[in-house]
Amino acid sequence: MALDFERCYRAVSTRDSRFDGQFFTAVRTTGIYCRPSCPAITPKPTNVSFLPTAAAAQQAGYRACRRCLPDAAPGSPLWNTRADLAARAMRLIGDGVIERGGVPALAATLGYSQRQLTRVLTTELGAGPLALARAHRAHTARLLIQTTDMPMSDIAFAAGFASIRQFNDTVREVFAVSPTVMRTEAHQRARRDAVPAANGALTLRLPFREPLDRAWLEWFLSAHVTPGMESWEDRAYTRALRTPNGHATARLSFQRDHVRAELALHDMRDLAPTVARLRHLLDLDADPVGIDEVLGARTLETPVPELAVDGLPDAGAAPADESEPPPIRTVRPQFSPGIRVPGCLDGPELLLRTMIGQQISVSAAATHTARLVQALGEPIEGPLPRLFPNPDVIAERGAEVLTGPAKRIRSIVGVAAALAGGDLHLHQGRTAAELRRDLLALDGVGPWTADYVTMRLLADPDILLGTDLVVRQGATLLGLDLTDTAGYSPWRSYLSMHLWKAALADRAATPRKANSPKKNGRIS
Repeated sequence: MALDFERCYRAVSTRDSRFDGQFFTAVRTTGIYCRPSCPAITPKPTNVSFLPTAAAAQQAGYRACRRCLPDAAPGSPLWNTRADLAARAMRLIGDGVIERGGVPALAATLGYSQRQLTRVLTTELGAGPLALARAHRAHTARLLIQTTDMPMSDIAFAAGFASIRQFNDTVREVFAVSPTVMRTEAHQRARRDAVPAANGALTLRLPFREPLDRAWLEWFLSAHVTPGMESWEDRAYTRALRTPNGHATARLSFQRDHVRAELALHDMRDLAPTVARLRHLLDLDADPVGIDEVLGARTLETPVPELAVDGLPDAGAAPADESEPPPIRTVRPQFSPGIRVPGCLDGPELLLRTMIGQQISVSAAATHTARLVQALGEPIEGPLPRLFPNPDVIAERGAEVLTGPAKRIRSIVGVAAALAGGDLHLHQGRTAAELRRDLLALDGVGPWTADYVTMRLLADPDILLGTDLVVRQGATLLGLDLTDTAGYSPWRSYLSMHLWKAALADRAATPRKANSPKKNGRIS
């Protein structure tokens, strides 16, 4: 992957945190690689090279800077904006496919031979699949070493290493210290003991690139809570989710410069894929400045009418009293900075929940989904008692629990059967075109559902939900022509979120609008 030296060096010279995770700076004179915003003295241009991944830097013999912790930077947004083989492979590697099935499993999932996959990744990213997976294991090991009191032997296997010796050698090679020294230094910096994790519980900081529209994500999460497997309390989202080796419970809350993630894992081997899925859910690897530059420039070109709004409804607020309308302030509408496109934690769940919610309100969809979870969800221990049902269970018993039009129930059960039988594959290694084609071939899945699921499952940044009623309402409020959106590419998914938010803000300012029925377009 070609990197523009002058552009990269300018980012390093200005310590621009926006580029953290998008590339890494390797310094020949010190043998260290850093993130662009590292506070150390800027090296001379003749002494640096720029690499696309941490794995490439490690492959070249560089060790991670212990000051800026380059492996802790937000992930590269390229894995979402690019749809080529390398990008799709990186998404699957982040989800732990190699740890679970090795390179053969990764190659088979992507539909390529191991040899061809290794050649493409080495050419594009500077490292093959094993080296890329090794970098992920090193990052997971560092998290566990610094944030828990787990025995080192347990950390080694939880991070995916085949042996304790391999774990020790990798940590020393990547971070230039032994695991024991790394933990001691972390305790000294924190001036407190780490959180014990004998029961699989730990707390992490999930970094992101500023700005972040917290209000939008809080509203989205809280509005779609399914009782029994999700909750929203004290401005925190708690969720039970299925993981490759069991299950986990995650509690997410938005802090000033990070998302606080409190995790309870049934199996510590699931730490890396769980973190990757949570980051995907919140779209934390996006480049909001680059996105806002494109969307904002286009918005300024088009005059837009005045709009009376008072922001989105408070996620924890009581329903508005229609007899006493809320105070309204008049503002000129503009795109709020840092909006994100929510992803998902599980592809089959996303599709089935979206189908359940077709043609009904958000609250009704939550009620139907909660009934399904209560009846068929797998029981687990913890604050949330159940997981979303597996597709095979819904295929077998869904018709007994689901209510509504018979045609829709048949469609949901049929899609669950296709997922359970392996006729439909939903994972982040799919291309958008192939996924959309397969979704449209299903009974009961139309263009809106196919686009919505593709957008959220693949984090595809350029899908305009132009047929959505709420999107159309937002476009009318902002004076945007949905038939002429080419200038917003490749960020039309984010444009859809802005239009949704504008329409919802208008409804919040007009209680009777907010309570009107919504059909043929909704946020699922």
